[in-house]
Amino acid sequence: MDLSRVSDAVRSLTLRKSDSEKKGTFRLHVVTWNVGTAPPPDDVSSLLLLDSEGAAPDVYVIGLQEVNSKVLNFISDMTFDDPWSSFFMDTLAPLGYVKLTSIRMQGLLLLVFAQHCHVPFIRDIQASYTRTGIYGYWGNKGGVSVRLSFYGHLICFLNCHLPAHMEYASQRLDDFEHILETQEFETETAPRILDHKVLFWFGDLNFRIADHGMHFLREAISNKRFHLLWEKDQLNMAKKKEAFLKDFQEGPLRFKPTYKYDLHSDNYDSRELRTWLSFHGKKRKPAWTDRILWRVKGDAHDASDQEAEPEQEAEPAEPKEPEPSVRVTLESYASHMSYGISDHKPVTGTFSLELKKLHTNPLVIIQAEGEWSADWDALVTYSTQEPFPSSTWDWIGLYKVGFRSHMDYVTYMWVKDDEVSCTDEVVQVYVSRDEIPVLGGEFLLCYFSSNLKSIIGVSPPFQISRSMSAPQEGVTPESVNGMDKPDLLGSPDEF
Repeated sequence: MDLSRVSDAVRSLTLRKSDSEKKGTFRLHVVTWNVGTAPPPDDVSSLLLLDSEGAAPDVYVIGLQEVNSKVLNFISDMTFDDPWSSFFMDTLAPLGYVKLTSIRMQGLLLLVFAQHCHVPFIRDIQASYTRTGIYGYWGNKGGVSVRLSFYGHLICFLNCHLPAHMEYASQRLDDFEHILETQEFETETAPRILDHKVLFWFGDLNFRIADHGMHFLREAISNKRFHLLWEKDQLNMAKKKEAFLKDFQEGPLRFKPTYKYDLHSDNYDSRELRTWLSFHGKKRKPAWTDRILWRVKGDAHDASDQEAEPEQEAEPAEPKEPEPSVRVTLESYASHMSYGISDHKPVTGTFSLELKKLHTNPLVIIQAEGEWSADWDALVTYSTQEPFPSSTWDWIGLYKVGFRSHMDYVTYMWVKDDEVSCTDEVVQVYVSRDEIPVLGGEFLLCYFSSNLKSIIGVSPPFQISRSMSAPQEGVTPESVNGMDKPDLLGSPDEF
C-alpha cells in the first residue's frame, strides 16, 4: 500500500480553516417530561419538531422523570436499553442522529443525541448523579447530569426531579443547591456543574403557584392571562431572593401550567373530593412544575490575550464590551398539550448556540483501506491530528450506516493489539476476514477514545462486498460471518 498517498490525503483534510468557517450557530432542542411510569406513545413527531419546516436541531437533550422503575423493569433495563431509550433511538437514528450517552437513576433518565456530523467534535463526555430522596439514600428524587465539550466549549445538562407539594418550596431549593455543590466530574477543567460555560437545568422541578385559590387560577388560565400568575410562581420568587439562582434565565411562561391533568385529557385534575380512613384526596392546583432554564458563565478577562500596545499618548478609548465566547438565544418555549399519557404535559425549549469552533478537525482521521469483503482480511488506516490521551483500551468499531449509538458496533478492533504498521503519520490496524459481515452492505468506522469517552473519528461510508461464501438465506445483514455479535471477554462493553 502507498502510505504517501494516505499521508497526502490526511494533510489535505487538515488545512487551516478561515475564521468565518470557525464560527457556527447550532440548534439545541431540550425536552422535559414526567411520564408517570407510562410506556412511550406511538408518535413524538411534534415533540421533537420532526414535522417542523425549520432547520433540524443539531443536538437533542431529553430529560424524563418517573420512568417505570419497578424492580423487574429496572433489572431488565440494566441489561437492555429501557423502552424509552430504545424508542428515541429508533426514532432519531434513521434521521442521522447518534445517541452520545445516557444516564439513569431510578425514574430519572437523561439522553443526549447529536447529528452524525458533530459526533467527532463532542468530546470528554461524562455523566453523574445525586440522590436526594430519603436523606440522600434513595434515587426517586435528585438530579442526573451529562457534561461534554462541544467544539471546545464546556456544556452541562442537568435533569432534576425535586420534592413535590406546595409547602416544600424551601426543600426544593435546598436539594437543588446540594446537587450544584456536591455533584462532581472526573476532570480538572470543570469538576462541578457551575464550572461549565453553559448549564441547562430542567425537569419536574415541582414549584407551585402560591397564595391564589383554585377559582382564580383556573379563571386566569382559561382566559390565557398567565402573567397574573407569574409573580406568585415559587421559582420566580426564589430567583429574586436566592443568590445561587440569580444567573439562571428562563423564557416567559406563555403556556398553560403543565400539571396536574386528567390522563389523556386537556382537563385539569377533576377528581372528586373524598375522605377514606382520614386521608383527604384534594384536587391539585395547576402549576408550572416542568421547567427549562439556562445559565451562561461570564467570560473572564485574560490580559494575556491582549497584544502589548506601543507606549504613546493617545485619546482614551471607549471601553468595549467583550464578545461572549458562547451566546445562547431561546427560540421557543412551549408545552405540548396533545400528549396525555401522564398527568404532566411535556415542555420543550429550542435554543440557538452561537460560538467559535475551537476544534475544526477531528482528533483522528480514519478510513477503510481498499476493497472489503469477508473473503479476505482487511486494513483500517488512521492518523492522529493532534495529541490526545490515547489508551490501550481505545478501539475501532465497524458500524452499519444509521447506527444508533457507539455500542451498536458490528465488530471492533483494539487499536494497540491489532496494529500492524505504524509511521510518524499513519497507523494501520488489521481486521480478520472472520470479523467482516458476509452479506456486506454500507458501513463506516469509528475510533472510540476510552479516556475521552467519545467517538473522536468517523470514516466516510464504504461498501462491503457480499462474500462468495454467503448463504442465500438464514443470515441477517448485521451478523458477523453468520453469527451474532461476538460477546467477548474484554470487549468495549466491559468498560
